[in-house]
Amino acid sequence: MLENIQEKLLFLYKFSRAPKQIGSLTPSSIFLAKKMLEPVKWKRVAHIAELGAGTGAITKHIAAANTEKAKVLLFEKDTLLRNNLAKRFSAYACYPDACELQEALHNEKIAHLDCILSGLPFFNFPQQLRDRLMEQIVTSLAPGGLFIAFQYSQQMKKQLSGLFEIEEIHYVPLNIPPAFVYVCRKR
Repeated sequence: MLENIQEKLLFLYKFSRAPKQIGSLTPSSIFLAKKMLEPVKWKRVAHIAELGAGTGAITKHIAAANTEKAKVLLFEKDTLLRNNLAKRFSAYACYPDACELQEALHNEKIAHLDCILSGLPFFNFPQQLRDRLMEQIVTSLAPGGLFIAFQYSQQMKKQLSGLFEIEEIHYVPLNIPPAFVYVCRKR
């Protein structure tokens, strides 16, 4: 319980310092985490990445669901949050910049990812940064790979539909703020 309160306070502090980078006042809820992981077929996943791992609100559920022991890469720009993730999830590789996803895969000797989970607040980013991130994501995914992202609006739908086949969009009201989970497949 104390860890949960500390996580929320840290997240709130980080949000107050960089709201466009963090995107929310509070970490993702268990309901959002479960909806993000629901479409993942763990028996078919050898390599998975989480972009914008933050305080590990979704990462801890990856750890529980990853029964097949897929290799997990975490990306978090904030140094303090990334260092905390590296301590809590020492079996996972941690990287600072999702814009360098391809370089991280090269370092890890991974050809492609089977799934990418994202909590990045894309709509807070300038279009040029969004385009760069999307290029890295599309290039890094294996054919037929899943890109599962949550957003707080449907403003990314047009860009995502131009790059992926959107299989589903789930609304998760039990999150602060409520979120949309995009389940996208690489064509």
